[in-house]
Amino acid sequence: MTSSETAPGRGTAVVIGGGLAGVVAAWALRGFAERIVVVERDRYPDEPVFRAGVPQGRHAHLVLEAGHRALEELMPGINQELTAAGAHRVSTSGDLKWLSSAGWMIDYPARMSFLSCTRPVLDKLVLDRVRTEPSIEFLEGADVVGLLGSAQAVTGVKVRERGSERGSERGSERGSERGSERGEVREVPAELVIDASGRSTSVPKWLTELGCRPVPEERVDAGVAYASRLFHRPPGVDLGHQAIYLQTKAPDKPRMGVLLPVEGDRWIVSLAGMRGAEPEPGEEGFTKHLSQLRDPGLQEMLRGAEPAGEVRGFLPGPGVRRHYQRSAPAGLVAVGDAASTFNPVYGQGVTVSLFCAQVLRRTAMRHGGLGPATARDARRGIAAVSKNAWMMSCAEDVRFAATTGGPTGALIKLQHRYLDKVLHGATRNPEVTAAFHEVLSLVEPPTRLFHPSVVAAVLRG
Repeated sequence: MTSSETAPGRGTAVVIGGGLAGVVAAWALRGFAERIVVVERDRYPDEPVFRAGVPQGRHAHLVLEAGHRALEELMPGINQELTAAGAHRVSTSGDLKWLSSAGWMIDYPARMSFLSCTRPVLDKLVLDRVRTEPSIEFLEGADVVGLLGSAQAVTGVKVRERGSERGSERGSERGSERGSERGEVREVPAELVIDASGRSTSVPKWLTELGCRPVPEERVDAGVAYASRLFHRPPGVDLGHQAIYLQTKAPDKPRMGVLLPVEGDRWIVSLAGMRGAEPEPGEEGFTKHLSQLRDPGLQEMLRGAEPAGEVRGFLPGPGVRRHYQRSAPAGLVAVGDAASTFNPVYGQGVTVSLFCAQVLRRTAMRHGGLGPATARDARRGIAAVSKNAWMMSCAEDVRFAATTGGPTGALIKLQHRYLDKVLHGATRNPEVTAAFHEVLSLVEPPTRLFHPSVVAAVLRG
């Protein structure tokens, strides 16, 4: 089956949100819907530049090993295109100098790496690929303002243009929503609605308006805040590594910093602090936070580097995991941050969004279309592929006393004690370091750390 072939009766899928999670979800459904409509509040820029609809976009992003494997499966050749556009492949050993809570991790023959570039480059290349699919169309400059349907089934969305002088669709003459007056609320019926509207999603509220029970959710809030800045890499600099990550150390060192290489011979530097240790605003606050990190290495790397932009702050808000697999009407699936929002310091969000797209494609393929079975199994699959990332981020967040929510009790304390031993082992034993990186890269589940060979090495340590 080619990407544009469809079967009769497969209907329409609407994706709320045209960020990365939304466009890869739309791409995943090609061939299983006659029409896929992506509703995006912004208007996409012609060049890879930061845009208001992605407030986290100005901060350090990476695609973990499991993420760029998933991206390549969904869009063969995309990783080569990213590299050609300036993305850097950074090995977790050798290229990355990592100060964990237990000390510097040792170098070893790395099997894991991640892709590093600015978010606009990643978004633009993925969007360009998605635009090649004739069954996918975009409603740019438009808001979804509500859902159609009932407590039993979501059957579409209500859309309103935000106001513009030019048309908002690409390449399709279909649909009664074209040509309506600005500001008019229109209905777009659909067999499947995908919520990819991010951490600020309104879908849970709209579901209660339809008479649905509240979506069960978990919340964990470490109060993290970010400050980021781009720098020109000094000419001729050779530090022996491409990137540096200075991790927090609970409970009394809640500040972190990361420097990553990005396109244009630049570095992106993101600083963060948990509640009570947030970076102060502006250039002065950025410089002060740099000086308060656990190690001066990052500050030394920046000596002589010229800024390539202003300091930008970001308050991501709490981590939230919504359990749509437990309670949701037919015809609705949430992906990306709309399903699970993580503390960004762990770099999991992009990769989990790609996992969600893989789940959508596999379930649509298994059931042959967009029916209720596809939505039901997709909700279950998305809950499963986001579970490990959620557990790991929450377990780390609760190490800080100011964190609200999250797991408590004897079991989590036992997990903390064992992970501390693993981290100590990773400062001296290559096998332990490799296993830890596999888990953090979301290639292996946390149970990898309990493999007999790893346990033996940890105990010897």
